[in-house]
Amino acid sequence: MSRFYSYLHSAVTMLEEYTGAEPFATFSKKYFARFKKFGSRDRKLISHLCYCYFRTGKSLRALSVEDRLTTGLFFCSDAPNEMLETYRPEWNRETHLSLEEKFHLCGLDAKADAVFPWPDELSEGMDKELFTASFFQQPSLFIRIRPGKKDKVMAQLKQAAISFDLIRENAIALKPGTNIDGLLAVNTDVVIQDLSSQRVGELMTLAEKQDTTPFTVWDCCAASGGKSLLAYDLLRSAELTVSDIRESVLMNLKKRFAEAGIRKYQLFATDLSSGDTFRPPPALQGKHPFDLVLADVPCSGSGTWSRTPEQLFYFEKERINAYAALQQKILSRVVPFVKPGGYLLYSTCSVFHGENERILSFLKAQFHLRVVKMELLKGYSEKADTMFAALLQRSE
Repeated sequence: MSRFYSYLHSAVTMLEEYTGAEPFATFSKKYFARFKKFGSRDRKLISHLCYCYFRTGKSLRALSVEDRLTTGLFFCSDAPNEMLETYRPEWNRETHLSLEEKFHLCGLDAKADAVFPWPDELSEGMDKELFTASFFQQPSLFIRIRPGKKDKVMAQLKQAAISFDLIRENAIALKPGTNIDGLLAVNTDVVIQDLSSQRVGELMTLAEKQDTTPFTVWDCCAASGGKSLLAYDLLRSAELTVSDIRESVLMNLKKRFAEAGIRKYQLFATDLSSGDTFRPPPALQGKHPFDLVLADVPCSGSGTWSRTPEQLFYFEKERINAYAALQQKILSRVVPFVKPGGYLLYSTCSVFHGENERILSFLKAQFHLRVVKMELLKGYSEKADTMFAALLQRSE
């Protein structure tokens, strides 16, 4: 049993060094590389303790790091386990309780409400209690089956005896941490993509033309290219243009496109947020406006905090306005590239009104765009991310 106290001590040491300047997954990988004594199971359990600590968010600040770690473990446990039995055996028999009941059992003045203390900033329709509870469970791993690959993928999963749920036509939910490397051809047969991100595709198809002429799409904040891949698979005759501020990201995207069999596309790096004036890069100069611009803009990422709870732990409310200002600047530079009658698909992985509905009001007032459909994709009830997406059309 003493090894669990060693894990607790190691978790405290890691947290004292971590500042939140980089994702905890990146930090922990570097940290464990420095200390070779930790085996695979050690790393997994120590990291789990740290994530339990972050999942308590803005609550429990009066507790010591050790007490917050063990309390966080209790809040994140839905079944008895050895670690909790070691630290707090009286709690190990009560893991079935609700989050609010666990707070009460611990005799804490803090309540579950304190985990996420910005209810007034939420987008309309959010269930604050369910959203807060979602921080204490690891989301599922979701994959999207690419066209024509369903039978093959299903057979491979069954043959490997991997537990899965087919929850939509081509969407599969796997248990957190499921290793599909070497089993499924990622990017060729399947795409690792959160369920809510997959559902954004439903709005994409509303923009599709009915004729057979090429459908021009610009993914202006492409990042890893997930939305571009989705557009390629869903929209007939899609001609892709992709851009991002980071050259390194675009290099990875090129590799991903090659694995996906996408050969014809335009790609360039550009900073849509720099300076007071924007000069279109050569790749856009003289180019006809696009049928569809995908603007999956930088945001707080608050809809993904159950995956990255360290961001909840370190987040400050003032950053909402900073992100909103950045989003407005980016949109002001890309909307002119939407052709008359064309579409803008605005999306964030944020739960904040200031990054969602308020930006939509800006787009309507500034550019007179018509909202075709707006949707808050509440993934917290499906062990998925929460996203906001809106399809807007430019007047003819």
